[in-house]
Amino acid sequence: MDIPPIPPWPADEAGALAEQERLRGLLEPGPAATGYRLVTGVDVSYGDENLVAAAVTIDLETLGTVEEVTREGTARFPYVPGLLAFREIPTLLDALAGLTRVPDLLVCDGHGLAHPRGFGLACHLGVLLGLPTIGVAKNAPWPGEAPGPHRGDTAAVVREGEEVGRCLRTQDGVKPVWVSTGHRTDLDAACRVVLALAPKHRQPETTRRSDGLSRRVLRA
Repeated sequence: MDIPPIPPWPADEAGALAEQERLRGLLEPGPAATGYRLVTGVDVSYGDENLVAAAVTIDLETLGTVEEVTREGTARFPYVPGLLAFREIPTLLDALAGLTRVPDLLVCDGHGLAHPRGFGLACHLGVLLGLPTIGVAKNAPWPGEAPGPHRGDTAAVVREGEEVGRCLRTQDGVKPVWVSTGHRTDLDAACRVVLALAPKHRQPETTRRSDGLSRRVLRA
């Protein structure tokens, strides 16, 4: 897939914060979305000095893998809480550029709007690519209510009085995941897609397969 021109990458925390704020103003909410078919999951695994980004596209109707791409890179930005996107996105974009088909939706292993400054990895990738994106995180962005014990139960993730995500139980009695929108999609659709992608496991297949692929390549 074609990658649009990317703005100059910030070199320090102050520049990253300014760029994050600028891009946050370009976020677009999505209408009630339906019809997603090709869904691409992205994830990054870290070595000692390198990282591997993986992009795996899944057919939402069959859950079959359509294509997968990996790219190796290095983190050009230090680890700063809340600015993880600046470490991972350059190599993620390299991996996404290798896809032959443009996905209908990107699923990121991380947060979207459920972020201290309202602009997590899913928001960042969505704005840069102009694609619908959602974030599915393993950990809560901050303390909040837990959903009920059954698959499909949710609890709102609230920041400053606004629902910015949902804590979603994907399997009965299993720890939930935290779902939030990134760009050009809505929260109801995000939760429906995550449940469709997680018929047997806690994590959606997009995350499971992209994580597994990046780890295998890193070990090799």
